[in-house]
Amino acid sequence: MTLAYEQLRQVTPLAGVVLAANPSVMTLDGTNTWLLRDDPSRRQAVVVDPGPDEEAHLASVLDAAGSVPLILLTHGHPDHSEGVQRLHELTGAPVLALDPAHRYGSQGVGEGAVLDAAGVRIEVWATPGHTTDSLCFLLSGEPGEGGPAAVLTGDTILGRGSTVVAHPDGVLADYLTSLRRLASLEGVAALPGHGPELTDAGEAARGYLAHREQRLDQVRQALADGGPDLSAMDVVRRVYADVDRSLWPAAEWSVQAQLAYLRGEAAS
Repeated sequence: MTLAYEQLRQVTPLAGVVLAANPSVMTLDGTNTWLLRDDPSRRQAVVVDPGPDEEAHLASVLDAAGSVPLILLTHGHPDHSEGVQRLHELTGAPVLALDPAHRYGSQGVGEGAVLDAAGVRIEVWATPGHTTDSLCFLLSGEPGEGGPAAVLTGDTILGRGSTVVAHPDGVLADYLTSLRRLASLEGVAALPGHGPELTDAGEAARGYLAHREQRLDQVRQALADGGPDLSAMDVVRRVYADVDRSLWPAAEWSVQAQLAYLRGEAAS
């Protein structure tokens, strides 16, 4: 798929995306800013993850959205939330997030909340792990259809590769629990914070779980070979030797989370 930055691309009947021009090793192709509405011709949309605080990106989002009744955050990392304040100033729309530090308006949002805006029903799942404040948003299908039509996964599930458990804010045990929950979404499209959309969130979650279990086994082996006092970076050198070194700092976060998980497992 050819990348088209700062242009609306309709992905499902309820969701379109504007790809921010902020590619990096952490953001993949860039941040996906999602626009939700019941009809692509409606000149009103909910904005999820405004992305970077760059006027060109926010102008593209507003041009594609029309009026904005509501802004949502999957989590507070800057590549998703940096543009929130400016978009709030431009639209007056409330910003709903789990972390109060990122809210604009008196209302928060969390597990079990159901939102209705721009003709779309949005169910909120708390999915901690990547960060403590990570949320997923389930979009209802067409009237009369059962189950969600799609799920916005933020950085809990990416369009390619695996995500970082951002220790100490991110907790691996929580992340595994969140993935097991998402694994129930058989055949539901996953709309991630970075990378291309996926056709099956449940399948992706199960793949992530298998990958995490494999990494845990590798970390266990590294500790068995090198001793229990290996540092996180020592483990990275052993377990992530085949990974581009530009990703090692992020891998170190995940290894710190893995070590905390294994030590907790040993203590219980």
